[in-house]
Amino acid sequence: MTEFSDLGLSPTTLQAVADTGYTTATPIQAQAIPIALAGGDILGIAQTGTGKTAAFTLPLIDRLSAGRAKARMPRALVIAPTRELADQVAASFEKYAKGTKLSWALLIGGVSFGDQEKKLDRGVDVLIATPGRLLDHFERGKLLMTGVQIMVVDEADRMLDMGFIPDIERIFKMTPPKKQTLFFSATMPPEITRLTKQFLNDPTRIEVTRPASTNENIAQFIARIPLSDSKAKRMALRELIQRSEVKNGIVFCNRKTEVDIVAKSLKVHGLDAAPIHGDLDQSQRMKTLADFRAGNLKLLVASDVAARGLDIPEVSHVFNYDVPHHADDYVHRIGRTGRAGRTGEAFMIVTPADDKGLDKVLKLIGKTPAEAVIDLDWSEAKDERRTTEKSGRGRERGGRERGGSDRSRGRSRSAEPQAATTPVEVVAATEVVETVAEAAPKPRRERSRNRPERVAAPEQVEAAERPERSERPERSERSERRPRAENQREARPQADPEGLRSSRGGVKAPRAPRDDDDRRVVGFGNDVPAFLMRAPPRVTVDADAED
Repeated sequence: MTEFSDLGLSPTTLQAVADTGYTTATPIQAQAIPIALAGGDILGIAQTGTGKTAAFTLPLIDRLSAGRAKARMPRALVIAPTRELADQVAASFEKYAKGTKLSWALLIGGVSFGDQEKKLDRGVDVLIATPGRLLDHFERGKLLMTGVQIMVVDEADRMLDMGFIPDIERIFKMTPPKKQTLFFSATMPPEITRLTKQFLNDPTRIEVTRPASTNENIAQFIARIPLSDSKAKRMALRELIQRSEVKNGIVFCNRKTEVDIVAKSLKVHGLDAAPIHGDLDQSQRMKTLADFRAGNLKLLVASDVAARGLDIPEVSHVFNYDVPHHADDYVHRIGRTGRAGRTGEAFMIVTPADDKGLDKVLKLIGKTPAEAVIDLDWSEAKDERRTTEKSGRGRERGGRERGGSDRSRGRSRSAEPQAATTPVEVVAATEVVETVAEAAPKPRRERSRNRPERVAAPEQVEAAERPERSERPERSERSERRPRAENQREARPQADPEGLRSSRGGVKAPRAPRDDDDRRVVGFGNDVPAFLMRAPPRVTVDADAED
């Protein structure tokens, strides 16, 4: 065991550490602090809960004790992947730097730019930020990075998961090349290795434990259930919580929507729970975390945004409502308990659909957790949400089918004789509609049934939209203007519909539409249908119309 007093820290910093109740350094702290005090670059590989925050905060305070901050030019920069982790680093800095005159600022989203800019204008020694908000201030011209002497990147592998690596590269290039870099990550995927080779200067590699290994202080259990329904999983979760001596616990879900559902379900059944995930308002997230830390909230239902970096020392239980998509996330989730030498319990609910994900977790941790038997009446575990979704889809399909039937019935109703239309005319018009509907292109199904697709002029469009929908036979007449094959013309009954003859017995000549015409829609122009050409011999028809 290494005492903090053996690491070379200043008396002021040692007193701040002693005030927190800590006297013995963790392995990552014992190895990193002396190197950081000497000004060397560090590549620290350690799982969450091993004391990484103090490993860079304490030497940072000592190295910045001499000097003075300048406006908009921070002397040290700490980059964290999430708002919660950045806020935690700020709290740690405030706790250990209380005996100094160092200033700091927290730049995270969800907070007013104005308040943050005021602090930057006064000058800060340490800037703690998430990548997005830091770049926002830089692009606004409110921040200069040329005075950065020390740069810390925390939870680098989490940065990779969240897509922040391009932002981190850009921030590195904005800072002076000659600076001290403290780089921490729980795992070292190839992209992180490339980043360290590019920007770190001969770093000391400190690896205090096997990557992605679990803490031996955590008792791990698997709770297998026979159903994959969400309701069954919620029943199992409540059973695990109620039979365990939970002082406070975190429930992890894979999806944000599931976080809200599970939190609501727990509250409905009388359990003190609240959700936290990235879509919630920042003030709400901060309040929920504050209540959980203070002991005013028993259960925190979280997405993986809270899986890493949250330093809540006395979490007694962790519940994996979902088997995580990535095996590494299992290690980080259960790492919320069993911290600082304490013991904890972690449960993972496993359904028949989780075999593949479970195999990956077991392979990573290198052991099989004990079985937690859940004996419930699963006959009541039919998932109400899935039933609702299926019935909704059924209603949707039924609605579409009924809609099609209604439209068919609409066409049948439109074919009934009306006051100004004879049965002969209706039959001809209905057959024309069906024939043209098969031959004409239909970009939009509804449009082809309700409205002509080819309109000769704007005034014809206006006239076509004026008649009431009940006058469907007139819509059939409009369809006559569309091209038809010769065999279709020959197959059509050659009846002479009434109502189209003049008072003298001849065929009425086509006329242009009038604005006040409520019965006629459009004229045929020179494209007169063939059945209108069957006229008495004494009527002369223009030769062009016979085509």
